[in-house]
Amino acid sequence: MREMAAMRGIMPCAGSKFAGEVSTVRERVSGWLYVLGWIVVCRVPGRWAQWMFGQIADQLWRRQGRGVRQLEANLARVIGPDASAMDLRRLSRDGMRSYLRYWLEVFRLPVIPPAEILGRMRAAGEEQSAFGHLAAGRGVIFALPHMGNWEHAGAWIVLRGAGKVTTVAERLRPESLYDRFVAFRERLGMEVLPHSAGASRFGVLAQRLQAGGLVALLCERDLAGSGVEVEFFGEPARIMGGPAALAEQTGAALMPVTLWYEAENWGAHIHPEIPVPETGTGPEKITAMTQQLARVFQDGIARHPQDWHMLQNVFVADLDTGRLRPTGQQQPPPAG
Repeated sequence: MREMAAMRGIMPCAGSKFAGEVSTVRERVSGWLYVLGWIVVCRVPGRWAQWMFGQIADQLWRRQGRGVRQLEANLARVIGPDASAMDLRRLSRDGMRSYLRYWLEVFRLPVIPPAEILGRMRAAGEEQSAFGHLAAGRGVIFALPHMGNWEHAGAWIVLRGAGKVTTVAERLRPESLYDRFVAFRERLGMEVLPHSAGASRFGVLAQRLQAGGLVALLCERDLAGSGVEVEFFGEPARIMGGPAALAEQTGAALMPVTLWYEAENWGAHIHPEIPVPETGTGPEKITAMTQQLARVFQDGIARHPQDWHMLQNVFVADLDTGRLRPTGQQQPPPAG
């Protein structure tokens, strides 16, 4: 959501009354744009909507705003220094088209029949293991990067019979926009907790897992500045330690999931459980598990780089290091 607002190039200057007024106007405009998206895109023919969003993607890509530049900086780590500038530009164009496809499908998801949501998913990996854990009363944590269409994946897993999925969402402004997104996800069968809830949010997630529930967390972006530092595509990066902390404290199965697009269909790979190490302190175990999680994400992103929708900072070299807190100060780590 905020990435799209940033790409529109209407970010106000901070620190003035005028900036606050502009910010309020911007929030209202953003809210109405998303409302309009849900109303209009659900009602126009699918082919026309695809063409329109493809045009928007190409226009944003050609403008090379801040979001696109950051996307290219992230993708440059994925494809390595030997790739040409032209290769990177082609990949970022494909990435923007994939990203706008995500938004098109979010807007149209309320009118996609359940049979289509189930039928167009190409799932691989440990699907049966995950459902076996849930059937046995053991909680499961699906840890995901921002790949493919995670909203569709949430709807798919609910329709597959996993019950209610609990997740965490960043608070958006205006509040009415956040409320609409919460209502949208709740209609899909999800329980949505605000990211700003802090330790109480972690406690609720732990309760859901201890009761044998499913928690899904997007976690390769460090929202709070207190993530775990890992090696990611050969560089230091900070990602959320919450999934590993929840697994370590509750005994739930931590299972990474990577997503992508397969032509008109959706792809998903549920990876094997990342076990809790038998030795080490709590923070050491969380760090080790989060590093394993990063390796799985790295492999999935390298296979489908165009479907990694990361238009914001991930790598330490790109972060405002002044806001980062030492890893050892996570008590408890953010949950997603």
